[in-house]
Amino acid sequence: MTGPADPFILSDSAIAAGYDLVVYETIGSTNDAAFEHARGGANRTWVVARAQTAGRGRHGRQWQSPPGNLYASVLLIDVATPQTAPQIGFVAGIALARALRQLVAEPARIGVKWPNDILLDGAKLAGILVEGRVLADGAYAIVAGFGVNCQSRPPDLPYRAAALAEAGVGRSKAADVLFLLSQQMADWLRVFEQGFDAIRAEWLSLAAGIGAPIKVKTATRQFEGIFQSIDADGRLILVDASGAHSIEAGDVLLGH
Repeated sequence: MTGPADPFILSDSAIAAGYDLVVYETIGSTNDAAFEHARGGANRTWVVARAQTAGRGRHGRQWQSPPGNLYASVLLIDVATPQTAPQIGFVAGIALARALRQLVAEPARIGVKWPNDILLDGAKLAGILVEGRVLADGAYAIVAGFGVNCQSRPPDLPYRAAALAEAGVGRSKAADVLFLLSQQMADWLRVFEQGFDAIRAEWLSLAAGIGAPIKVKTATRQFEGIFQSIDADGRLILVDASGAHSIEAGDVLLGH
């Protein structure tokens, strides 16, 4: 748990907004731990681990979690409904991209990829997993989990990956990322309280691949076309010879 010598701290603005911080040396999953804190009555709580033994990404995929990278989840109660909860993923993507852009000499190297990745020079630098659960008292708990390759990246992946340290982009410590991320997340959640329109516009300003070829594999079919935009609910809009398609979930390959 958090100790006096722990390098992880939240930004002053996050603390002022009522966020707490819990740090573990090693834990199964920061998302799972955040939900445990929710069941104990917590809210606005960051859960951080120096290593995870059961980290996961979308669709239950394993997220390799060696020491040196950032594994953090933020617990939020009743900030969205089950229907609008996926929009928190866009808030989280903006917050993380903006935080990482503060750490690099050339901010434009950092972009967001639909629906939940952060790219450095087109390679995967970070992933975000948003999950929601109804609590016993009827409240809706949302946890946004962040995995950021600070010191290392997983080897032998089927796609290009990057780490801050090996890219030579400036500060690459997990504590630096968390400090800035906590500030950005608090700020953009306040924007989200006013509606999704401003979040959509900001996300699009950071997005990789707009107007370029894209391939999207859903649970039932595969699309190839041009990445046009995201709609008012965050669905990806792909245009091909047959027209525009609104895609709610899928795996994206850019430049195809």
